[in-house]
Amino acid sequence: MRLGLALGYWGRGPDPGHVALAQEAERLGYHSVWTAESWGSDAFTPLTWIAARTSTIRLGTAVAQMAARSPAATAMHALTLDHLSGGRMLLGLGLSGPQVVEGWYGRPFPKSPLTATREYVDVVRQVLRRRAPVEVDGRFHPLPYRGPDGMGLGRPLKSITHPLRAGLPVLLGAEGPKNVAQTARIADGWLPLYWSPSRPEVYGDVVREFPDGFLVAPMARVKVCDDVTEGLLPVKAMLGFYIGGMGHAARNFHADLMARMGYAEQARRIQELFLAGRREEAVLAVPDAFADEISLVGPRERIAERLELWRKGPVTDLLALSPDPHTLRVLAELTS
Repeated sequence: MRLGLALGYWGRGPDPGHVALAQEAERLGYHSVWTAESWGSDAFTPLTWIAARTSTIRLGTAVAQMAARSPAATAMHALTLDHLSGGRMLLGLGLSGPQVVEGWYGRPFPKSPLTATREYVDVVRQVLRRRAPVEVDGRFHPLPYRGPDGMGLGRPLKSITHPLRAGLPVLLGAEGPKNVAQTARIADGWLPLYWSPSRPEVYGDVVREFPDGFLVAPMARVKVCDDVTEGLLPVKAMLGFYIGGMGHAARNFHADLMARMGYAEQARRIQELFLAGRREEAVLAVPDAFADEISLVGPRERIAERLELWRKGPVTDLLALSPDPHTLRVLAELTS
């Protein structure tokens, strides 16, 4: 099981320690470093900044939001950074949810998300392969565009720039069983948001046998500390925000996943509290047991013991959400 460093997205501003943290992860032998985006900082610019200051660590987006760019534009970002970094790019994509897609990007959330994802990946693959001009007779991402509001003058194009790697890895963030099953068919890897090594069945039967070479790279908060309860507070804060605020009360994929993991009543309560403006209470309503099973928190010996569960499953890459150099070093020692 390889290690990755997950930096997430910026809050109020850039974290001045991210480059140094990525450099330390590279020195410790981490395989990859990952950035993200929500509705603030983008995923590709910070990753390019890190690429210029490292030399071997792989560079991943976990995730770049599909609604933020057309698939051709995303492929351009990926092939450009792959060239500049010497072939270190890992393209992680996610569909996000209706509130973000419609509220931030001003686009309709696709009524057939599986089809929209499949078309998006198809365009990216065609751009990267550069075998022929890109053509997709699609419902969501048609190329060339033939809609009634167009001029009808578009023609299929092939990238001017020759991609460094036709097989640049494409990974997808997916939560529902059907989405995960499709991910195994059309992508090179999967980025689970919440992974519990004791409950893989919540993602469907496909987790029992992924294709050869398929990457399974969940993110997990990792913290070496003496007090487990205190160490879990950042995990609970994240869960409270995602389950309570990253979606509508009637359509929240994160809350749905928590419910499938056996915490349906608690998920509803977190949503109720968060949407009522009682955010601190929403965080405290996150069960410690749930936060604990999707993270690695506690003394070194406890983390070492729990790591064995992660190694037994399909996980190929553990992406550690940890801004703490000491924790990164301990994790590297435990997995070496």
